[in-house]
Amino acid sequence: MNPDRRDRLRDAAIEVMASAGGRGLTHRAVDMAAEVPPGTTKNYFPTRDAVLRAVAERCLEQYREITKHMAAAGPGPTDREGLVAMFRALLENVAGPGRPRLLAYLELQVEAARRPWLAAILDPIAASDFTGFELAQRAAGLPVTPQRAAVVTLALHAAIPHLLAGGTDTLAAAGLDDLDQFVRALLHAVYPDEPTSASADARDTNAPNRDEG
Repeated sequence: MNPDRRDRLRDAAIEVMASAGGRGLTHRAVDMAAEVPPGTTKNYFPTRDAVLRAVAERCLEQYREITKHMAAAGPGPTDREGLVAMFRALLENVAGPGRPRLLAYLELQVEAARRPWLAAILDPIAASDFTGFELAQRAAGLPVTPQRAAVVTLALHAAIPHLLAGGTDTLAAAGLDDLDQFVRALLHAVYPDEPTSASADARDTNAPNRDEG
């Protein structure tokens, strides 16, 4: 089978899951999204489970490509500000270029709740985040423990569906309407060794003026 066409079908299946959800993932829908003759997807992936497996494997490949690109870009953050910039960029990507892949990934997680074999394919994605984000927090010089690092990663993961849904009240309630401040507040809550910019400003405002008589 043609590997280029296979990848084209897998990418199209991600688009279908992102736009139509798991229920919309059919052979016909993928054929249309990939602009190939009817029956092509069924020829490559005979069952719906085969299509789900193909999408999951493609999401895993894309995740590994992203992490490889990030590693090639240079060393990770060396201080708290660098870590803030890294996490903020990752969250900004959710509503940007990463939106189709992440929507498909969330749909796959729902399917995986009833398909252990699918959960096994997806497992390395989140597991790698826990490892990679802990290393980033250590590189930034924070007083890391596995539990603290896991809390930060879980909070970032929990933000993703809300950013994808885009509910203004929810985003405001969670502080996700200001991603820079969200990341700073998260790190301050887990690592309260340095004040957030907001609390630092408050302290400066409330501090007595030593120039006054």
